Amino acid sequence: QVQLVESGGGLVQPGGSLRLSCAASGSIPSVGTMGWYRQAPGEQREPIAVISSAGTTNYADAVKGRFTISRDNAKNMVYLQMNSLKPEDTAVYYCSAVVITTHPMASYTPYWGQGTQVTVSS
Repeated sequence: QVQLVESGGGLVQPGGSLRLSCAASGSIPSVGTMGWYRQAPGEQREPIAVISSAGTTNYADAVKGRFTISRDNAKNMVYLQMNSLKPEDTAVYYCSAVVITTHPMASYTPYWGQGTQVTVSS
């Protein structure tokens, strides 16, 4: 079984920084793309940062230049460093990971964390 456990969410002041982490655990043959999504009040869930197994990154325009996604392949962990936080960054943040299985059949199974509330307010 695979589970994703997130940590690091909470309350932070505008302009501050916060680091989210997510650990994928269990029997995992291989982890492909990992990423972070968020859902703000009244908004659709949207991807904000993704990183491939090779380290290629992509960011949503709203967070580009402020957020940095990284991963530790040896630990099956993904991180999101959030700087210059704004009130509009307030949302529930979700970690995701694609688990790749090659035996008995090839499959790409997405897993999600439980969601972590990030509130940016003074």
